[in-house]
Amino acid sequence: MAGNSEPLSPRAKLAVTAGRAAAAVSRAAGRGSGSVIGGRVALKLDPDLLARLATHLDVVLVSATNGKTTTTRLLAEALRAGGPVVSNALGANMPAGITSALAGGSDARYGVIEVDEKYLAGVARDVTPKAIALLNLSRDQLDRAAETRMLAEKWREGLAGTEAVVIANADDPLITWAASSCPTVVWVAAGQEWKDDAWSCPSCGGVLQRPSDDWFCGECGFRRPVPTWALSGDYVIDPYGAAWPIHLQLPGRANKSNAAVSAAAAAVFGIDPKVALERMYKVQAVAGRYDVVTYLGRELRLLLAKNPAGWLETFSLIDAPPAPVLLSVNARGADGTDTSWLWDVDYTRLAGHPIFVIGDRKLDLAVRLEVAGLQFRVCADIDEAVRAAPAGRIETIANYTAFQDLRRRVGN
Repeated sequence: MAGNSEPLSPRAKLAVTAGRAAAAVSRAAGRGSGSVIGGRVALKLDPDLLARLATHLDVVLVSATNGKTTTTRLLAEALRAGGPVVSNALGANMPAGITSALAGGSDARYGVIEVDEKYLAGVARDVTPKAIALLNLSRDQLDRAAETRMLAEKWREGLAGTEAVVIANADDPLITWAASSCPTVVWVAAGQEWKDDAWSCPSCGGVLQRPSDDWFCGECGFRRPVPTWALSGDYVIDPYGAAWPIHLQLPGRANKSNAAVSAAAAAVFGIDPKVALERMYKVQAVAGRYDVVTYLGRELRLLLAKNPAGWLETFSLIDAPPAPVLLSVNARGADGTDTSWLWDVDYTRLAGHPIFVIGDRKLDLAVRLEVAGLQFRVCADIDEAVRAAPAGRIETIANYTAFQDLRRRVGN
């Protein structure tokens, strides 16, 4: 528990020191924050270091296909009402990055940790969390990630019997299936805009019925659990029926959903919903996402969309036509090299917008837009696109590495 910190063993101290040195060398060489290489070096010297670093913390893990970085930021801000927090706020969410983050939190009370979906069960075994927040599961990185139903099954098996309180989105059948093996679950009606990965029952394979906001399987009886927390418009409804207003600087329904789950998770640690939600207002951007920057004399809003579910939510944020839209897609290792997911995105929602296309895989995207019947222009780079765009703030939507490329180019 928090405050009961045991001194690290000499081996663990050596591992932490070596990891910090490796990270510093990486930063000095201009290769990023160094958190991943630092964590790898530290874990090589002490494979149990992650567990050792977490012993004095009250830990909450956050995992999902979409929204985990933002939810981690919101939840970390909420828990700071109760004491110091250590968090991998920049999204290094595999064991090496998590280890690096915790190595800097010797004085923290809480650990708020974003975890890549593939590593959730293993990290949960290592750090014995007090809570685990599960938001959604959808198709992502088709060449790397397991099919969503298989991933839900792995979570279900890996989290079975966990002592953690699991805060789970009752509106996602895959999340419900994954969490239903856990002894203590707080169900949140957080919504689910993208439903194409959850049309069949994860229990028996039957077709799910979706009357109104409910869902159930007519064949085996698997159904949406009764939530105790709910997102309702601009409010979070707590288990006692009280409605707490959501005031965020982050835009969109998806971030209200993230706030609802964060409020329910913060309550597990004794943080009042009013306090938790008020503190979330401090979060203005998350690793550059939603930032508005000036470049070549034009305003650009930077939006990240990594998969079909993310693109669907992002389209709801952009200004109405004729606001210009710049789309950038790469297919590097961190993105997944399979771009077939582009065909799952409903790009007709961009009709009426002047569209400009850049990125490593701009021609893949161009074919998709052409089939959708949209007018667009393929550009060599962001400079050409910005200079060609008509008046108005440019809505810039990019997948993961394309987003990082844009941030570096525009100086964000």
